[in-house]
Amino acid sequence: MENLENSTDCKETVSPLNNSGSLLNSTVSRCDGKAMGFVLVHAGAGYHSESKAKEYKHVCKRACQRAVDRLRAGGMALEAVTAALIELEDSPFTNAGTGSNLNLSGEIECDASIMDGKSLNYGAVGALSGIKNPVLVARRLLSESQKGKLSAGRIPPCFLVGKGAEQWAISHGIPACPTEKMTTKFSLSGYKRNKRKMELAEQVETKRKRPSFEHENVFGCLEPVGDMVEGEENNLASLDTVGAVVVDREGNVAAAVSSGGLAMKHPGRVGQAAHYGCGCWAENARDISLYSTAVSTSGSGEHLIRTMLARECSTAMQAENTHQALLEAMQNKFISSPFLAGEDCVLGGVIVLRCCTCGEAQRSEDIQALLVEFLWSHTTESMCVGYMSAQDSKARTHISRLPPGAVAGQSLAIEGGVCRLGTVSD
Repeated sequence: MENLENSTDCKETVSPLNNSGSLLNSTVSRCDGKAMGFVLVHAGAGYHSESKAKEYKHVCKRACQRAVDRLRAGGMALEAVTAALIELEDSPFTNAGTGSNLNLSGEIECDASIMDGKSLNYGAVGALSGIKNPVLVARRLLSESQKGKLSAGRIPPCFLVGKGAEQWAISHGIPACPTEKMTTKFSLSGYKRNKRKMELAEQVETKRKRPSFEHENVFGCLEPVGDMVEGEENNLASLDTVGAVVVDREGNVAAAVSSGGLAMKHPGRVGQAAHYGCGCWAENARDISLYSTAVSTSGSGEHLIRTMLARECSTAMQAENTHQALLEAMQNKFISSPFLAGEDCVLGGVIVLRCCTCGEAQRSEDIQALLVEFLWSHTTESMCVGYMSAQDSKARTHISRLPPGAVAGQSLAIEGGVCRLGTVSD
Protein backbone atom coordinates (compact mmCIF):
# COMPACT_ATOMS: atom_id res chain seq x y z
CA MET A 1 0.00 0.00 0.00
CA GLU A 2 2.94 2.39 0.47
CA ASN A 3 3.40 2.96 -3.25
CA LEU A 4 -0.26 3.85 -3.58
CA GLU A 5 -0.29 6.27 -0.66
CA ASN A 6 2.68 8.13 -2.11
CA SER A 7 1.06 8.69 -5.51
CA THR A 8 0.18 12.25 -6.52
CA ASP A 9 -2.88 11.68 -8.71
CA CYS A 10 -5.86 9.42 -9.20
CA LYS A 11 -4.53 6.32 -10.88
CA GLU A 12 -6.55 3.36 -12.00
CA THR A 13 -4.69 0.12 -12.59
CA VAL A 14 -6.71 -2.83 -13.78
CA SER A 15 -5.07 -6.21 -13.22
CA PRO A 16 -7.65 -8.87 -14.07
CA LEU A 17 -7.12 -12.42 -12.88
CA ASN A 18 -9.06 -15.62 -13.31
CA ASN A 19 -9.32 -18.26 -10.61
CA SER A 20 -6.05 -19.85 -11.65
CA GLY A 21 -4.20 -16.54 -11.34
CA SER A 22 -3.73 -15.99 -15.07
CA LEU A 23 -3.48 -12.38 -16.24
CA LEU A 24 -6.24 -11.17 -18.54
CA ASN A 25 -6.41 -7.82 -20.41
CA SER A 26 -5.21 -4.78 -18.47
CA THR A 27 -5.71 -1.02 -18.83
CA VAL A 28 -4.28 2.06 -17.16
CA SER A 29 -5.82 5.55 -16.95
CA ARG A 30 -5.21 8.70 -14.93
CA CYS A 31 -7.30 11.58 -13.64
CA ASP A 32 -6.86 14.55 -11.33
CA GLY A 33 -9.34 16.47 -9.22
CA LYS A 34 -10.99 17.02 -5.89
CA ALA A 35 -11.85 14.34 -3.36
CA MET A 36 -15.58 14.34 -3.98
CA GLY A 37 -16.32 10.65 -4.34
CA PHE A 38 -16.42 7.57 -6.51
CA VAL A 39 -19.14 5.24 -7.84
CA LEU A 40 -19.05 1.69 -9.21
CA VAL A 41 -22.22 0.14 -10.71
CA HIS A 42 -23.21 -3.15 -12.30
CA ALA A 43 -25.99 -4.14 -14.69
CA GLY A 44 -26.13 -7.78 -13.63
CA ALA A 45 -24.02 -10.91 -13.69
CA GLY A 46 -25.29 -13.31 -16.33
CA TYR A 47 -25.07 -13.23 -20.11
CA HIS A 48 -24.65 -9.96 -22.04
CA SER A 49 -24.90 -10.34 -25.80
CA GLU A 50 -22.54 -8.41 -28.05
CA SER A 51 -25.53 -7.07 -30.00
CA LYS A 52 -26.83 -5.24 -26.92
CA ALA A 53 -23.45 -4.35 -25.40
CA LYS A 54 -23.91 -0.64 -26.20
CA GLU A 55 -27.23 -0.52 -24.35
CA TYR A 56 -25.81 -2.21 -21.25
CA LYS A 57 -22.81 0.11 -21.20
CA HIS A 58 -24.95 3.17 -21.81
CA VAL A 59 -27.21 2.54 -18.84
CA CYS A 60 -24.15 2.01 -16.62
CA LYS A 61 -22.74 5.33 -17.83
CA ARG A 62 -25.99 7.11 -17.06
CA ALA A 63 -26.17 5.54 -13.60
CA CYS A 64 -22.61 6.64 -12.82
CA GLN A 65 -23.36 10.16 -14.06
CA ARG A 66 -26.48 10.44 -11.90
CA ALA A 67 -24.53 9.39 -8.82
CA VAL A 68 -21.66 11.75 -9.57
CA ASP A 69 -24.08 14.63 -10.15
CA ARG A 70 -25.35 14.13 -6.60
CA LEU A 71 -21.82 13.94 -5.21
CA ARG A 72 -20.81 17.14 -7.02
CA ALA A 73 -23.87 18.87 -5.61
CA GLY A 74 -22.69 18.01 -2.11
CA GLY A 75 -24.78 14.87 -1.66
CA MET A 76 -23.68 12.03 0.57
CA ALA A 77 -23.06 8.41 -0.43
CA LEU A 78 -26.61 7.30 0.41
CA GLU A 79 -28.13 9.91 -1.91
CA ALA A 80 -25.70 9.09 -4.72
CA VAL A 81 -26.23 5.34 -4.59
CA THR A 82 -30.00 5.84 -4.66
CA ALA A 83 -29.70 8.06 -7.75
CA ALA A 84 -27.63 5.39 -9.53
CA LEU A 85 -30.17 2.68 -8.73
CA ILE A 86 -33.11 4.72 -9.98
CA GLU A 87 -31.38 5.07 -13.34
CA LEU A 88 -30.67 1.33 -13.48
CA GLU A 89 -34.27 0.48 -12.51
CA ASP A 90 -35.72 2.82 -15.14
CA SER A 91 -33.82 1.17 -18.01
CA PRO A 92 -35.87 -1.37 -20.01
CA PHE A 93 -32.65 -3.34 -20.63
CA THR A 94 -32.10 -4.31 -16.98
CA ASN A 95 -33.96 -6.82 -14.87
CA ALA A 96 -34.96 -4.33 -12.18
CA GLY A 97 -37.94 -1.99 -11.95
CA THR A 98 -39.16 -1.35 -15.50
CA GLY A 99 -38.44 -4.36 -17.69
CA SER A 100 -38.23 -6.84 -14.82
CA ASN A 101 -38.78 -10.55 -15.44
CA LEU A 102 -42.37 -11.69 -15.05
CA ASN A 103 -43.23 -14.40 -12.54
CA LEU A 104 -45.34 -17.51 -13.21
CA SER A 105 -48.51 -15.45 -12.94
CA GLY A 106 -47.29 -12.86 -15.42
CA GLU A 107 -46.75 -10.24 -12.72
CA ILE A 108 -43.71 -8.18 -11.74
CA GLU A 109 -42.44 -8.63 -8.18
CA CYS A 110 -39.25 -6.77 -7.27
CA ASP A 111 -36.67 -7.00 -4.50
CA ALA A 112 -34.34 -4.21 -3.39
CA SER A 113 -32.19 -3.16 -0.46
CA ILE A 114 -29.88 -0.35 0.57
CA MET A 115 -27.33 0.04 3.36
CA ASP A 116 -25.68 3.12 4.81
CA GLY A 117 -22.11 2.49 5.96
CA LYS A 118 -22.10 5.47 8.34
CA SER A 119 -25.18 4.57 10.40
CA LEU A 120 -25.19 0.86 9.44
CA ASN A 121 -28.93 1.19 8.91
CA TYR A 122 -30.60 -0.98 6.28
CA GLY A 123 -33.85 -0.98 4.33
CA ALA A 124 -35.31 -3.66 2.07
CA VAL A 125 -38.41 -4.75 0.15
CA GLY A 126 -39.26 -8.16 -1.23
CA ALA A 127 -41.81 -9.42 -3.79
CA LEU A 128 -42.97 -5.83 -4.23
CA SER A 129 -45.48 -5.08 -6.99
CA GLY A 130 -46.96 -1.80 -8.19
CA ILE A 131 -43.99 0.48 -7.46
CA LYS A 132 -41.76 1.76 -10.29
CA ASN A 133 -38.60 2.22 -8.21
CA PRO A 134 -38.32 -0.36 -5.40
CA VAL A 135 -35.06 1.21 -4.19
CA LEU A 136 -37.03 4.32 -3.18
CA VAL A 137 -39.12 2.22 -0.82
CA ALA A 138 -36.02 0.57 0.64
CA ARG A 139 -34.42 3.99 1.09
CA ARG A 140 -37.55 5.39 2.76
CA LEU A 141 -37.65 2.40 5.13
CA LEU A 142 -34.06 3.13 6.09
CA SER A 143 -34.79 6.82 6.63
CA GLU A 144 -37.94 6.20 8.68
CA SER A 145 -36.15 3.71 10.92
CA GLN A 146 -33.65 6.44 11.86
CA LYS A 147 -36.44 8.57 13.30
CA GLY A 148 -36.90 6.30 16.29
CA LYS A 149 -39.75 4.19 17.60
CA LEU A 150 -43.34 4.39 16.43
CA SER A 151 -46.37 5.04 18.62
CA ALA A 152 -46.73 2.81 21.66
CA GLY A 153 -43.03 1.99 21.48
CA ARG A 154 -43.27 -0.09 18.30
CA ILE A 155 -40.05 -0.76 16.41
CA PRO A 156 -40.21 0.59 12.82
CA PRO A 157 -39.79 -2.00 10.03
CA CYS A 158 -36.63 -2.25 7.97
CA PHE A 159 -37.85 -5.05 5.64
CA LEU A 160 -41.34 -5.32 4.13
CA VAL A 161 -42.74 -7.70 1.50
CA GLY A 162 -45.69 -8.09 -0.84
CA LYS A 163 -48.90 -6.12 -0.40
CA GLY A 164 -47.77 -4.75 2.93
CA ALA A 165 -44.71 -3.20 1.30
CA GLU A 166 -46.82 -1.68 -1.48
CA GLN A 167 -49.34 -0.22 0.96
CA TRP A 168 -46.57 1.19 3.16
CA ALA A 169 -44.90 2.81 0.14
CA ILE A 170 -48.10 4.47 -1.06
CA SER A 171 -48.93 5.69 2.46
CA HIS A 172 -45.49 7.35 2.55
CA GLY A 173 -46.00 9.25 -0.68
CA ILE A 174 -44.39 6.90 -3.20
CA PRO A 175 -46.74 6.69 -6.20
CA ALA A 176 -48.18 3.41 -7.43
CA CYS A 177 -47.36 2.08 -10.91
CA PRO A 178 -49.34 -0.79 -12.50
CA THR A 179 -47.51 -3.84 -13.82
CA GLU A 180 -48.49 -3.10 -17.43
CA LYS A 181 -46.56 0.17 -17.32
CA MET A 182 -43.44 -1.61 -16.04
CA THR A 183 -43.70 -4.46 -18.53
CA THR A 184 -41.70 -4.08 -21.76
CA LYS A 185 -42.07 -5.89 -25.07
CA PHE A 186 -38.84 -7.75 -24.25
CA SER A 187 -39.98 -8.96 -20.84
CA LEU A 188 -43.42 -9.90 -22.18
CA SER A 189 -42.05 -11.85 -25.15
CA GLY A 190 -39.60 -13.59 -22.83
CA TYR A 191 -42.44 -14.56 -20.52
CA LYS A 192 -44.54 -16.00 -23.36
CA ARG A 193 -41.57 -17.92 -24.77
CA ASN A 194 -40.58 -19.36 -21.40
CA LYS A 195 -44.17 -20.23 -20.55
CA ARG A 196 -44.43 -22.30 -23.75
CA LYS A 197 -41.19 -24.07 -22.88
CA MET A 198 -42.44 -24.89 -19.39
CA GLU A 199 -45.75 -26.21 -20.71
CA LEU A 200 -43.95 -28.43 -23.22
CA ALA A 201 -41.52 -29.64 -20.58
CA GLU A 202 -44.36 -30.51 -18.23
CA GLN A 203 -46.13 -32.45 -21.00
CA VAL A 204 -42.96 -34.40 -21.71
CA GLU A 205 -42.42 -35.09 -18.03
CA THR A 206 -45.96 -36.44 -17.76
CA LYS A 207 -45.39 -38.74 -20.75
CA ARG A 208 -42.07 -39.85 -19.36
CA LYS A 209 -43.76 -41.19 -16.24
CA ARG A 210 -46.09 -43.41 -18.30
CA PRO A 211 -44.84 -47.02 -18.71
CA SER A 212 -45.51 -47.03 -22.48
CA PHE A 213 -43.00 -44.21 -22.99
CA GLU A 214 -40.32 -45.67 -20.76
CA HIS A 215 -37.86 -46.43 -23.59
CA GLU A 216 -38.57 -43.47 -25.87
CA ASN A 217 -36.36 -40.39 -26.20
CA VAL A 218 -39.10 -37.86 -25.59
CA PHE A 219 -36.66 -34.99 -24.92
CA GLY A 220 -35.13 -34.98 -28.38
CA CYS A 221 -37.30 -32.22 -29.83
CA LEU A 222 -37.20 -29.86 -26.86
CA GLU A 223 -34.79 -27.40 -25.34
CA PRO A 224 -34.44 -27.93 -21.57
CA VAL A 225 -36.04 -25.20 -19.50
CA GLY A 226 -32.57 -24.44 -18.15
CA ASP A 227 -31.52 -23.25 -21.60
CA MET A 228 -33.59 -20.13 -21.15
CA VAL A 229 -30.55 -18.58 -19.48
CA GLU A 230 -28.34 -19.26 -22.49
CA GLY A 231 -28.09 -17.75 -25.94
CA GLU A 232 -28.47 -14.23 -27.21
CA GLU A 233 -32.22 -14.26 -27.73
CA ASN A 234 -32.74 -15.20 -24.11
CA ASN A 235 -30.25 -12.82 -22.55
CA LEU A 236 -32.89 -10.79 -20.74
CA ALA A 237 -33.97 -13.82 -18.73
CA SER A 238 -30.44 -14.48 -17.57
CA LEU A 239 -29.66 -11.01 -16.24
CA ASP A 240 -30.33 -10.62 -12.57
CA THR A 241 -29.72 -7.93 -10.00
CA VAL A 242 -28.35 -4.44 -10.66
CA GLY A 243 -26.49 -2.47 -8.04
CA ALA A 244 -24.06 0.24 -7.03
CA VAL A 245 -21.48 1.11 -4.39
CA VAL A 246 -20.40 4.67 -3.56
CA VAL A 247 -17.91 6.53 -1.38
CA ASP A 248 -18.46 10.26 -0.79
CA ARG A 249 -16.06 13.12 -0.06
CA GLU A 250 -16.12 12.37 3.68
CA GLY A 251 -15.24 8.71 3.18
CA ASN A 252 -18.75 7.41 3.92
CA VAL A 253 -19.76 4.35 1.92
CA ALA A 254 -23.17 3.08 0.80
CA ALA A 255 -24.42 0.14 -1.25
CA ALA A 256 -27.68 -0.75 -2.97
CA VAL A 257 -29.15 -3.53 -5.07
CA SER A 258 -32.39 -4.08 -7.02
CA SER A 259 -33.83 -6.99 -8.97
CA GLY A 260 -36.85 -8.31 -10.77
CA GLY A 261 -35.78 -11.83 -9.82
CA LEU A 262 -35.54 -15.02 -11.82
CA ALA A 263 -37.67 -15.48 -14.91
CA MET A 264 -40.80 -17.57 -14.22
CA LYS A 265 -40.20 -17.52 -10.46
CA HIS A 266 -42.97 -18.58 -8.12
CA PRO A 267 -45.10 -15.65 -6.89
CA GLY A 268 -43.84 -14.51 -3.51
CA ARG A 269 -40.26 -15.66 -4.10
CA VAL A 270 -37.75 -13.26 -2.52
CA GLY A 271 -34.20 -13.22 -3.85
CA GLN A 272 -30.89 -12.09 -2.42
CA ALA A 273 -31.49 -8.46 -3.37
CA ALA A 274 -33.72 -8.10 -0.31
CA HIS A 275 -31.82 -10.29 2.16
CA TYR A 276 -29.54 -8.79 4.81
CA GLY A 277 -25.89 -9.55 4.12
CA CYS A 278 -26.67 -11.22 0.81
CA GLY A 279 -27.59 -8.49 -1.69
CA CYS A 280 -25.52 -5.56 -0.45
CA TRP A 281 -23.32 -4.47 2.43
CA ALA A 282 -21.78 -1.15 3.50
CA GLU A 283 -19.71 -0.43 6.59
CA ASN A 284 -17.57 2.56 7.48
CA ALA A 285 -14.26 1.80 9.18
CA ARG A 286 -14.67 1.83 12.94
CA ASP A 287 -11.04 2.81 13.54
CA ILE A 288 -7.95 3.84 11.57
CA SER A 289 -6.68 0.27 11.29
CA LEU A 290 -9.71 -0.86 9.26
CA TYR A 291 -11.06 -0.14 5.78
CA SER A 292 -14.51 1.13 4.86
CA THR A 293 -16.17 -1.37 2.50
CA ALA A 294 -19.21 -1.55 0.22
CA VAL A 295 -20.47 -4.54 -1.78
CA SER A 296 -23.32 -5.26 -4.21
CA THR A 297 -24.05 -8.74 -5.58
CA SER A 298 -25.80 -10.30 -8.55
CA GLY A 299 -26.58 -13.76 -9.88
CA SER A 300 -28.58 -16.73 -8.66
CA GLY A 301 -30.37 -15.46 -5.58
CA GLU A 302 -30.58 -18.82 -3.85
CA HIS A 303 -26.80 -19.31 -4.15
CA LEU A 304 -26.11 -15.82 -2.84
CA ILE A 305 -28.53 -16.17 0.07
CA ARG A 306 -27.07 -19.48 1.24
CA THR A 307 -23.55 -18.03 1.27
CA MET A 308 -24.31 -14.46 2.46
CA LEU A 309 -21.82 -13.41 -0.18
CA ALA A 310 -22.07 -9.63 0.27
CA ARG A 311 -20.98 -9.72 3.90
CA GLU A 312 -18.37 -12.41 3.23
CA CYS A 313 -16.74 -10.23 0.57
CA SER A 314 -16.87 -7.20 2.85
CA THR A 315 -15.06 -9.12 5.57
CA ALA A 316 -12.47 -10.35 3.08
CA MET A 317 -11.66 -6.77 2.09
CA GLN A 318 -9.91 -6.16 5.41
CA ALA A 319 -6.97 -8.22 4.11
CA GLU A 320 -3.97 -6.36 2.68
CA ASN A 321 -4.15 -7.70 -0.91
CA THR A 322 -7.60 -6.94 -2.30
CA HIS A 323 -7.31 -9.04 -5.47
CA GLN A 324 -6.14 -12.10 -3.59
CA ALA A 325 -8.71 -11.62 -0.84
CA LEU A 326 -11.63 -11.37 -3.27
CA LEU A 327 -10.28 -14.27 -5.32
CA GLU A 328 -10.18 -16.48 -2.23
CA ALA A 329 -13.59 -15.32 -1.03
CA MET A 330 -15.24 -16.10 -4.38
CA GLN A 331 -13.51 -19.46 -4.56
CA ASN A 332 -13.81 -20.65 -0.97
CA LYS A 333 -16.95 -18.86 0.25
CA PHE A 334 -18.95 -19.20 -2.97
CA ILE A 335 -17.88 -21.70 -5.65
CA SER A 336 -16.57 -24.24 -3.12
CA SER A 337 -18.80 -23.25 -0.22
CA PRO A 338 -19.97 -26.17 1.95
CA PHE A 339 -23.40 -24.53 1.91
CA LEU A 340 -23.56 -25.17 -1.85
CA ALA A 341 -22.00 -28.63 -1.80
CA GLY A 342 -24.81 -30.09 -3.88
CA GLU A 343 -24.50 -27.49 -6.65
CA ASP A 344 -22.31 -28.12 -9.70
CA CYS A 345 -22.93 -24.67 -11.23
CA VAL A 346 -22.65 -21.76 -8.80
CA LEU A 347 -23.61 -18.48 -10.47
CA GLY A 348 -22.97 -15.03 -9.09
CA GLY A 349 -21.02 -11.80 -9.23
CA VAL A 350 -19.98 -8.93 -6.98
CA ILE A 351 -18.75 -5.37 -7.16
CA VAL A 352 -16.64 -4.23 -4.23
CA LEU A 353 -14.93 -1.06 -3.10
CA ARG A 354 -12.86 -0.31 -0.06
CA CYS A 355 -11.32 2.96 1.00
CA CYS A 356 -9.11 4.51 3.61
CA THR A 357 -7.55 7.87 4.36
CA CYS A 358 -4.25 8.30 2.58
CA GLY A 359 -1.04 8.74 4.56
CA GLU A 360 -0.57 12.47 3.98
CA ALA A 361 -4.18 13.20 5.00
CA GLN A 362 -3.58 11.45 8.31
CA ARG A 363 -0.63 13.82 8.94
CA SER A 364 -2.35 17.08 7.98
CA GLU A 365 -5.82 18.43 8.66
CA ASP A 366 -5.51 20.66 5.57
CA ILE A 367 -5.38 17.71 3.18
CA GLN A 368 -8.33 15.50 2.38
CA ALA A 369 -7.32 12.36 0.52
CA LEU A 370 -8.92 8.97 0.05
CA LEU A 371 -7.49 5.83 -1.46
CA VAL A 372 -10.24 3.85 -3.19
CA GLU A 373 -9.75 0.29 -4.39
CA PHE A 374 -12.54 -1.17 -6.55
CA LEU A 375 -13.06 -4.65 -7.95
CA TRP A 376 -15.60 -6.88 -9.63
CA SER A 377 -15.72 -10.66 -9.93
CA HIS A 378 -18.17 -13.15 -11.42
CA THR A 379 -18.67 -16.84 -12.12
CA THR A 380 -21.27 -16.14 -14.83
CA GLU A 381 -20.41 -15.77 -18.52
CA SER A 382 -20.25 -12.00 -18.19
CA MET A 383 -20.87 -8.97 -16.00
CA CYS A 384 -21.37 -5.36 -17.11
CA VAL A 385 -19.88 -2.63 -14.90
CA GLY A 386 -19.31 1.11 -14.96
CA TYR A 387 -17.28 3.39 -12.72
CA MET A 388 -16.56 7.10 -12.33
CA SER A 389 -14.97 9.51 -9.90
CA ALA A 390 -16.46 12.94 -9.30
CA GLN A 391 -13.61 14.60 -11.19
CA ASP A 392 -14.01 12.46 -14.31
CA SER A 393 -15.68 13.93 -17.39
CA LYS A 394 -17.36 10.64 -18.21
CA ALA A 395 -17.79 7.12 -16.85
CA ARG A 396 -15.79 4.11 -17.95
CA THR A 397 -17.72 0.94 -18.77
CA HIS A 398 -16.67 -2.64 -19.33
CA ILE A 399 -18.29 -6.00 -20.03
CA SER A 400 -16.15 -8.48 -18.15
CA ARG A 401 -16.18 -12.03 -19.52
CA LEU A 402 -14.80 -15.34 -18.37
CA PRO A 403 -11.50 -16.30 -20.07
CA PRO A 404 -11.69 -18.65 -23.09
CA GLY A 405 -12.35 -22.23 -22.08
CA ALA A 406 -13.61 -21.32 -18.62
CA VAL A 407 -16.83 -22.99 -17.46
CA ALA A 408 -19.55 -20.72 -16.08
CA GLY A 409 -20.43 -21.65 -12.53
CA GLN A 410 -17.08 -23.32 -11.93
CA SER A 411 -14.54 -20.63 -12.86
CA LEU A 412 -14.31 -16.93 -12.14
CA ALA A 413 -12.97 -13.66 -13.50
CA ILE A 414 -11.73 -10.83 -11.31
CA GLU A 415 -10.69 -7.30 -12.26
CA GLY A 416 -10.30 -3.96 -10.55
CA GLY A 417 -8.27 -0.83 -9.97
CA VAL A 418 -7.22 1.84 -7.51
CA CYS A 419 -7.99 5.55 -7.39
CA ARG A 420 -6.54 8.21 -5.12
CA LEU A 421 -8.93 11.10 -4.53
CA GLY A 422 -7.34 14.15 -2.96
CA THR A 423 -7.54 17.91 -2.55
CA VAL A 424 -6.09 20.67 -0.38
CA SER A 425 -8.58 22.52 1.81
CA ASP A 426 -8.99 26.31 1.53
